[in-house]
Amino acid sequence: MSAPAKPILRPGAEAIAAKGWLAAHKWLLLRRASQLGILLLFLLGPWFGIWIVKGNLNFSYTLNVLPLADPYVIAQSLLARQVPEKLALTGAAIVLLLYLLVGGRAYCSWVCPVNLVTDFAYWLRVRLGLKGSAHISRPTRYWMLGMTLVVATVTGSIAWEMVNPVSMAHRGLIFGMGLAWAVLLAVFLFDLFVMRHGWCGHLCPVGAFYSLIGSFSLTRVKLPARSACNDCMDCFAVCPEPQVIRPALKAIDGAPPVILETNCTNCGRCIDICSKDVFAFGTRFNSTVVPVAGVASAAPK
Repeated sequence: MSAPAKPILRPGAEAIAAKGWLAAHKWLLLRRASQLGILLLFLLGPWFGIWIVKGNLNFSYTLNVLPLADPYVIAQSLLARQVPEKLALTGAAIVLLLYLLVGGRAYCSWVCPVNLVTDFAYWLRVRLGLKGSAHISRPTRYWMLGMTLVVATVTGSIAWEMVNPVSMAHRGLIFGMGLAWAVLLAVFLFDLFVMRHGWCGHLCPVGAFYSLIGSFSLTRVKLPARSACNDCMDCFAVCPEPQVIRPALKAIDGAPPVILETNCTNCGRCIDICSKDVFAFGTRFNSTVVPVAGVASAAPK
């Protein structure tokens, strides 16, 4: 008589059993606190008259001292021959420096309000057991980025920001949602029924822009204990950009134990979800694998 089939555990079950629920969701909870906290700072003024931050994600002024500007919007402005004010250029430089330190696509996972919508769509997709997905090449987002820059150049306007779901969501929370509801619903339904991580992972030009900044960023996800990997595949299941994991995890072509791929969002879910503590935040330097007793190294053969 054959042995009973081993139950299939939901991704993260091993991590929760080994580390506890809180440790297995630490970076996820911090991301949600960051996203909602940033939104609250922008909304305190219009909603409650507490003006800590004035403006929106395109340009803001914090405590009447610190200017911050989206370098993607500034790039479109320059191509549209609309020279921004000096304060906006200074704000863009500050933001560029920030994301060179923490990782360009950290914007997507730690700041962007649309990420809340797409993450919920993915969570619901998993809970409903929806399978199958349309195929759109991930580089499509770079074509989308190029298209928005060409449109700005040809039209002399920042046309993309009129339909950008990120900008629409932020404007909508302050001035009233209007058409923004329809755009956000379309993004949600697309990710839920048509394509896993479809918008953020394959189409969004904002993410494509910040991934280019991430090419040079200092903060990276490292794999100091990659030899402890038990091939549970949980990290691949939860990662919004799973293609970035394998080279560092399996030392493909001698890759060091650090994720250098530009599309990593530094979301930290792989760190949360790993019961063997393979992953950790660090810098792109000093990529040392810590030997694990009784476990063969993951060096390439």
